[in-house]
Amino acid sequence: QVQLVESGGKLVQPGGSLTLSCAVSGLTDSNYAGWFRQAPGKDQEFVAYIGWLSVHTYYADSLLDRFTISRDRDKNTLYLQMNSLKLADRAVYFCAAGRYASPLARYYADWGQGTQVTVSS
Repeated sequence: QVQLVESGGKLVQPGGSLTLSCAVSGLTDSNYAGWFRQAPGKDQEFVAYIGWLSVHTYYADSLLDRFTISRDRDKNTLYLQMNSLKLADRAVYFCAAGRYASPLARYYADWGQGTQVTVSS
C-alpha cells in the first residue's frame, strides 16, 4: 500500500524559495512520483515527475527553470525545490505516485493530502 504525506508548505514572499517534502512508503522501483498543484478556482496542474529508481525527470515547460524535483530513496522522501516564487505559484501542492511516466493525473493512483503554498508580500 502506497502512502504519501506532504509537508513544507507555508507563506513566502515573491522571489523567495521553498522546498516541499513528501514522505512516501510502499513505492517500488517501477514507480514514478510526481508533483501537481491546484490554485484557487483553477484546474489541477502538472508540475514534475521523477522515476523512483531511474531518476528520470520531466517538468512542465513553464516551471522547469525554477522548480527541481528530486528524491532520496534512503529517506523515502520526494522533494520539490521551488525558486523565484511568483504570486501565480500560490496553490495546494500534491505529491502522487503511479506506475507510468506521465504528466497526466489519471496515471497516478495514490495521492497525498496536499500542502498549501502561499506567495504574498
